[in-house]
Amino acid sequence: MSASPSAATTAADLRLVPPAVAAWGAALVVTLAPGVLRPAATGAGWLLAAAAAAVLAAAAGRVAGASSARWRRATAPAPRSAGRGLPGRVARVAALALATAAAVLVAGGAQRAAAEPDVLAAAAARGDAVELVGRVGGDARAVTAGSAPRERVTVAATAVRVDGTWRAVAAPVTTLGPAGLPTDAVVRLRGTLAPSDRAGRAAVRLSVRGPASVTADPRTAHTWAERVRAGARSVAAPLPPDVRGLLPAVTVGDTRAVPEDLVAAMRTAGLTHVTAVSGAHFAIVGALVLALAGALRAPLVVRAAAVAAAGGLMLLVVGPQPSVVRAAVMGGVGLLGLVVGRRSVGPAALATAVVVLLVADPWLAVDVGFGLSVAATAGLVLLARPLVERLAPLCGRDAAGLLAAPVAAQVGCLPVALAVWPTFGPWAVLANLAVVPAIAPATVLGLLAALVATVWPPGGAALAAVAGAACWWVAAVARWVARLPAAGLAWWPGPVGAASAVLVVVAVAALVRPRHG
Repeated sequence: MSASPSAATTAADLRLVPPAVAAWGAALVVTLAPGVLRPAATGAGWLLAAAAAAVLAAAAGRVAGASSARWRRATAPAPRSAGRGLPGRVARVAALALATAAAVLVAGGAQRAAAEPDVLAAAAARGDAVELVGRVGGDARAVTAGSAPRERVTVAATAVRVDGTWRAVAAPVTTLGPAGLPTDAVVRLRGTLAPSDRAGRAAVRLSVRGPASVTADPRTAHTWAERVRAGARSVAAPLPPDVRGLLPAVTVGDTRAVPEDLVAAMRTAGLTHVTAVSGAHFAIVGALVLALAGALRAPLVVRAAAVAAAGGLMLLVVGPQPSVVRAAVMGGVGLLGLVVGRRSVGPAALATAVVVLLVADPWLAVDVGFGLSVAATAGLVLLARPLVERLAPLCGRDAAGLLAAPVAAQVGCLPVALAVWPTFGPWAVLANLAVVPAIAPATVLGLLAALVATVWPPGGAALAAVAGAACWWVAAVARWVARLPAAGLAWWPGPVGAASAVLVVVAVAALVRPRHG
């Protein structure tokens, strides 16, 4: 018997997975093998040019032969096209995978060349003392360096003074300097340049010496976003320590105040994703905006525009973290499908998001947060529905849906999580089920509290108290689960552990996939 329509649709969607895998492999070449990047990017550029020429030639030939083709179809039955069989489909998927890999190599080569202009590369190689002007990025991370608080943040450099001469540049520079640089402000920094010590877009790093001077304030939109982030911190300040750290983390992705022992407990309990603003947060906010627009009977395009605007504002407030950017791009794919009338199917949307993001930023390929985000989403889109079908006869569809989401996400994350932290948490599904009722109130009310606090502090404090109760529950569950017996079981470290986890995921997928007689 032939496969069901849903199975056929899923199989069709999986055609975009090989191009996404190829794009990821090419991105790893960009980030981890810079020595071979230049010839690889050159070859990829020629390949793309040849492919474009072939497409144009085929299109011209089709137009030129259109009239004769119509006459042949009218006088004789057309033979079956070779491109419609299995070999043709495989060839098309392989060609698309090759094209996406080439696009990532070309984009990565161009970005790496732009990120390391000669003046910066030479100064970094010599360890020169320089003065630099640039705009502060939104990726600040606290680092431990002496007694004074310091942060690592990317600055988009526009000018650098080397040997007393100012040179115009346009390159990202990783800076290690005093904490508290305003996001999006233009600053002037002094320090010592050196080659970057980690994989990333920035090829050089600046060890800042002395204070930074702000030469231009952040732009209006970023000023508003910083006020919202400050509002989240201010309404959380009077609350207990766990809640004081979790509320800004859950709402705006600011994890700096989360206690270290709570971070360890959440990792053991499998709840680290709660503090990373990702697809779940976008889904909650988007669903709320969509419901409000629907209640007002807004047209479909207006509803999609409202959800897109809400997602854009959230991205501005949270900042371009890898999981957030992935969620935003995937949400954009879904909105496009909504507007054109085609339901966005999970594997295709996820694969499209991965390809787009890796072309734009190949260094995401080595970002653990991005890998976990993609893996969790893959688990949801591939395993959630089969799990619901398997569990529904045992506990009903509503309970099955509640169980399926955390199980699917945890299974999807296994290979990445165990490769980075070789500890298996057998109670993770239980912990995720326990905190499900608290996530939406913590997110929505926390965001409302941060927004209201900017204009009416007492109202913001009242909302924060309710959101804080939800955050308290999350912290209490994490600490309780982390104390359970066998909460953290040792797993094989390194590639062996990751390969073993992949086998577990494949086995689970084989067990839950629907069978068609």
